[in-house]
Amino acid sequence: MGPIRGRVWCAWSGYPETVTTRVLLSSSSVFPEPTAAAFEMAAALGYDGVEVMVWTDAVSQDAGALRGLARHYDVPVLSVHSPCLLVTQRVWSSDPWERLRRSAVLAETLEAPTVVVHPPFTWQREYARSFVDGLGTLGEEHPGIRFAVENMYPVRMAGREFVPYMPGWNPTETGYPAYTLDLSHCAASHSDALEMADTMGAGLAHVHLGDGTGEGRDEHLVPGRGTQPCAELLTSLAGRGFTGSVAVEVSTRRARSRADREGDLRAALEFARQHLAAPTPVDAR
Repeated sequence: MGPIRGRVWCAWSGYPETVTTRVLLSSSSVFPEPTAAAFEMAAALGYDGVEVMVWTDAVSQDAGALRGLARHYDVPVLSVHSPCLLVTQRVWSSDPWERLRRSAVLAETLEAPTVVVHPPFTWQREYARSFVDGLGTLGEEHPGIRFAVENMYPVRMAGREFVPYMPGWNPTETGYPAYTLDLSHCAASHSDALEMADTMGAGLAHVHLGDGTGEGRDEHLVPGRGTQPCAELLTSLAGRGFTGSVAVEVSTRRARSRADREGDLRAALEFARQHLAAPTPVDAR
């Protein structure tokens, strides 16, 4: 089954326009298996592409290796997740701007239109001070790339809550040209995902599809296995004029076998395609 086509009403013409929403497999969804396994499983299960999480796996950092995998499995790389996790602070460079610049170059080389990036950590003060302007400069240097800033969540420990991001975990409070909406993070932050999508508006460039129960931690469950409005968000995308991709980002690290892992990833893909195929209109706000 190929990409889902939804219908969007074009106000300027009065006629419906057809758009394609591709469903990608994030390479983080196959962890602890390596990046190459994401291409293999994406091809076997029928995903439209891969989102590469750049991390300590050397293949995830190598444009040539990734291009070879994409060609071998006939599965394109359509988004790149910059190495901005705690565990990837030394990938490529200790300088966050260098990591982001190299992510953009990697995306350009692979013809991926989206780079996913997190807000700066609180200890990255200089990076945080220049983050908005720096993203603007990178956008000018790499005009074919959308740098989609992802919503995060506060951390709760021992009954206390703190925010490890600057100026905060919610990028819409600062305002950026492009966003990634992560539903598992919405659960962890106790946010309304549909309201956040409304606030992102035309800047909603990318979706990380996962689920959560709202327990205050990042769960990345298979969509439909938590409490988040995953179905409602997907069915609303066409009416929002969404032209980006939906990347399945779920945790399968506890899968007992490859078959179990593939079963979860197949279920996530079927969920996405089912609800993307049933678009509903969104009221203009």
